[in-house]
Amino acid sequence: MKPTFYRKVLKNGMTIVFEKRDLPVVNVAFAVRNGGVNEAGFEKGISHFIEHMLYKGTPTRNAKQIAEEIERKGGVLNGFTSETVTAYWCKMPSKHVNVALNVLSDIVKNPKFDEKELEKERKVIFEEMKMYKDDPKRYVLDEIQSYLYGEPLGLNLIGTEKTMGSISRDKMIKKFEEVYQPNNIILCVVGDTNFDKIVDFAEKNFNNKKGKVSEFKINLKNKTKIEFRTGIDQANLIFAYHVPVSRDKKNYAAQVLSCLMAEGMSSRLFSEIREKRNLAYAVKGYSDINSLYAYNAIYVGTTKSAVEEVKKIILQEFGKIKEDLNEKELEQVKDQLIGNYQISMEDSQRQMVGLLLSEIDGDAKEFYEYEKNIQKVQLSDVKKIAEKVKNAYSFFALVPK
Repeated sequence: MKPTFYRKVLKNGMTIVFEKRDLPVVNVAFAVRNGGVNEAGFEKGISHFIEHMLYKGTPTRNAKQIAEEIERKGGVLNGFTSETVTAYWCKMPSKHVNVALNVLSDIVKNPKFDEKELEKERKVIFEEMKMYKDDPKRYVLDEIQSYLYGEPLGLNLIGTEKTMGSISRDKMIKKFEEVYQPNNIILCVVGDTNFDKIVDFAEKNFNNKKGKVSEFKINLKNKTKIEFRTGIDQANLIFAYHVPVSRDKKNYAAQVLSCLMAEGMSSRLFSEIREKRNLAYAVKGYSDINSLYAYNAIYVGTTKSAVEEVKKIILQEFGKIKEDLNEKELEQVKDQLIGNYQISMEDSQRQMVGLLLSEIDGDAKEFYEYEKNIQKVQLSDVKKIAEKVKNAYSFFALVPK
């Protein structure tokens, strides 16, 4: 059954995206069309820093009150920053949707950016950096972007100690006022509530001021490196490659290729690396595909002595696709992706994020066209991408010293 879906762009420029559900739960997100991809190198990490600060208090609510208003009603409050979006969301009983709207709109409109809280939160983010670096899997997943792209996109989303240390309160307020305006905001709601009610709230509570986001050239590159570290027992490696991107649609053939190679226990690389050769426990595929840049990646956790062998297997398996990928296997992979998509729709929070990311890429309605777009993928589309991998890839391994 097709979901009940509404989308509207208000006179003040804000976009409202809504999916109606009958369970007494509502997911609400205020998201800004701005993330790491919109940052210059010298300010890298500022979008993520702002996200942290918006939960630290407004003129009418301190940090504890913000959390209590949501959580004491049974809700969950959180946020995230990615390369293309910064979002503030909660999930709670639908009878409290007004609480969700009021609290979240307050934090995206009226942050105090208290100087003392800012310096305290800066220290928190420094600890967050250390936490990610100390996690080998997370570290290689973060680092691979710097082997695929030049600066500023190639710099870590969370920033560096230097850039984070240079972000003052004045710089943060300037960036906030430039970006956090209605024309850059998406209000995405999934759950049991009324669309007209959401629209009415947004029209009454947001002005017509226009904001802007910065755009920077995205420079593609390929690089290979092995880094050694003491205190770890396993080698963690990432193999990644660019896939074609366009501003008007996602690359569905690249998603099929990622699934074929490394998503699930039936994937080619899981079978070859783990099941046949017992070289790894974890073999996992990842995709970061949007309207600005796109790449697929494969993560493997293996032994130090097997790093080069695993890399060789990956290249060999990509080389085989041109000759032995057939229509039967292609249809099986399509069915897998469509099935995963259908199962994910059960989770209203994931649905909200999916709609939100589709809206960032152009139009949330495309989210509902996923099955049709996957079915359109041709054998030649997948083979064409796979054929180019052997001559243009990035590789990074963190290996025990």
